[in-house]
Amino acid sequence: MANRKKSRRSSVKDPHHAREARKYQNPIPSREFIMETLEREGVPMDMLSLADRLELVSEDQFEALRRRLRAMQRDGQLVCNRNDNYCLVNKRDLIVGRVIGHADGFGFLRPDDGGDDLYLSFKEMRSVFHDDRAVVRVTGMDRRNRLEGAVVEVLERNTRNVAGRLYMETGVGFVVPDSKRLSKDVIIPSSEIGVARQGQMVVAEILDQPTKRTPPIGRITEVLGDHLGPGMETDIAIRTHSIPVDWPDEVEHQIKAVKSEVVEPDKKGRVDLRHLPLVTIDGADARDFDDAVYCEPKPKGWRLLVCIADVSHYVEPGSALDSEARNRGNSVYFPDRVVPMLPEKLSNGLCSINPRVDRLCMTCELYIDKSGMVTRSKFFPAVMRSHARLIYDDVAAMLEGESELCKKHAKLLPHLHHLYQLYQVLLEQRSTRGAIDFDTTETRIEFNELKRVERIIPVERNDAHRLIEECMLAANVAAARFLLRNKQPALYRIHEGPADEKLTDLREFLGELGLSLPGGKKPKASDYAILLEQIKERADRHLIQTVLLRSLSQALYSSDNVGHFGLSYQAYTHFTSPIRRYPDLIVHRALKHAIDQGSADDFEYTKAELQALGEHCSSTERKADEATRDALDWLKCEYMQDKVGETFNGIITSVNSFGVFVELDEIYVDGLVHISALHNDYYHYDPVGHRLTGERTGKVLRLGDPLSIIVASVNLDDRKIDFVPAKGVEQATEAKRKSRRSRNSAAGRPESDKPNRTEKEKTAGKNKKSGKKKARKRRSKTGTKKT
Repeated sequence: MANRKKSRRSSVKDPHHAREARKYQNPIPSREFIMETLEREGVPMDMLSLADRLELVSEDQFEALRRRLRAMQRDGQLVCNRNDNYCLVNKRDLIVGRVIGHADGFGFLRPDDGGDDLYLSFKEMRSVFHDDRAVVRVTGMDRRNRLEGAVVEVLERNTRNVAGRLYMETGVGFVVPDSKRLSKDVIIPSSEIGVARQGQMVVAEILDQPTKRTPPIGRITEVLGDHLGPGMETDIAIRTHSIPVDWPDEVEHQIKAVKSEVVEPDKKGRVDLRHLPLVTIDGADARDFDDAVYCEPKPKGWRLLVCIADVSHYVEPGSALDSEARNRGNSVYFPDRVVPMLPEKLSNGLCSINPRVDRLCMTCELYIDKSGMVTRSKFFPAVMRSHARLIYDDVAAMLEGESELCKKHAKLLPHLHHLYQLYQVLLEQRSTRGAIDFDTTETRIEFNELKRVERIIPVERNDAHRLIEECMLAANVAAARFLLRNKQPALYRIHEGPADEKLTDLREFLGELGLSLPGGKKPKASDYAILLEQIKERADRHLIQTVLLRSLSQALYSSDNVGHFGLSYQAYTHFTSPIRRYPDLIVHRALKHAIDQGSADDFEYTKAELQALGEHCSSTERKADEATRDALDWLKCEYMQDKVGETFNGIITSVNSFGVFVELDEIYVDGLVHISALHNDYYHYDPVGHRLTGERTGKVLRLGDPLSIIVASVNLDDRKIDFVPAKGVEQATEAKRKSRRSRNSAAGRPESDKPNRTEKEKTAGKNKKSGKKKARKRRSKTGTKKT
């Protein structure tokens, strides 16, 4: 440091110095100030020059700057060029984003700042894996008029392990990834194969990441087992999507110090709610309980208490436990197991609102009038005791007057009726507000003793499900309003309206059906709700509902509140599940900070850090959904393996240029009817009308149409089920039979498929064929030919 060359010092001071001083013992200039300095200089700078410009003098400060620059480079705020000079990312020419791989080898870059995805050719995808973060230079437009890019720098490698099937060829092994988004095989040198055998499912650690010239190279670190072993689908999904399962040693050490019951000192300073008959209402197979409710009537309406497990009391910011919870982002629910966000000692123990034990909670107190409007709300830490663990089906039965259950829970029954009265008012308010309520079906897989799929059954929602949902929605909205009112930074659950392009396609589709979506260029959720009400008696309502649903964007976490389109809320957040969602834990910390009269400046997180957290949690949520879907697809394929050749009825759920996807009635399994299976016609694809139309027959296959199919094949490796139309096969077979009968009739033959012949006639025919063969041989030898 003493030999650093002197340069012109900056006279501008870091406006964020106070915030950095609160967070670090030896603070250095903030990220914002570093970026402002580089922008002010207007030229790339190396680390030494930048340190001098920022007036850093000690070795500790220099090391801290090095780490911060690396973090800013990883986050796409800076780029380091070949001369080791740092410069700002040019938003116009260089775009930072996440790589999205495709099974066919090409891919896309999804920009961090939003906007259209950039197309990455097969050549550009050679050096990256799916889910890597990269800086891409815009190179122009491809043949399909899409923005095309070239990879400049890989900021973050997110594929360090690959799950797949091991193959051996000429002494060299390679792992074919199970994930179809990973299109590159991983080369395994013979010395790194270990005990793994040909065809087994394995996990390979990536030793050398791919480049534009070399494939990825790895070593076998784990043998999962044989290809079709029970439970294999979940093991593969967990490894494929890099879902953390094992707890780091630091977390194990920290969790050992956690008591199994709430200690008395922790109860001090909290509101005591143990006398109130709070209850939990969950599914029969639930293991963690993070919410309890209580309702009582008031002269002008009701008082509702929503008590949520106080996870933030036990998970301190910056601790090993917090870092691991942040890394996981959320719990992942597979059909046969759960990968929790928090260790079981907390998720199923101290933080779970188990019956008849003291628990710490964050309470949302709501006063709701008879029209369903919240007139007053309050948040406070409390200590509570659940008076019963109830399940949805039992509560629904009690509300309908089931005598045995009513006797069993006689003391709680009046409070449940108060909750039900409030629910009816909230439901009416939901309708008035214009929230979108799609009619969708969820399923549950039941296993036999061999861990094979026994059956797939629908999960029916009853009034108890909806009752709890309305209570949680009310608490979430109240939390968002409280945070906004106190100008407290936090994470919001946002859901933007439909994009212009999707809206145009939707209106064109509806126009063909004689329908229209109200609301002009900027429709609201209430406009969708009006249309859903209009079509509820139509035979094609499922078709229309599916197209409406697909026109909407995906819900995300963000530090900026833009409202929730689908629920028709101006502000919405997630407050009610801190055991299984990290954003809820952040909201609890924000609420406590505001309750303690803290300001935005002295909050634990900056706005930029919250936005990065929102993006991370949105990503882990998508990853969890994809992993769960992969496991479900595998199990459904396994379930259908012994049903090849059987006939089922179903509904067309998707239409593409290559065919239609059909969901089977009652078992809710999807499969593809490929366009090549649609005989006797050429079919043209209409993406706006979501249909295929036969060129000659005019037959239409449209989204939502019923279709009878035969299961043609099941491919477990690709998780694909192929169908063929049942009627199409029968009609084609019958047409062939009719054609043969007509030809036989014209020739004076019997109507059987083949003419009957005597043994003498058969022998004569054989001799005649033999004579013709001999004649052809003689002609070939003499050079003559038949004219």
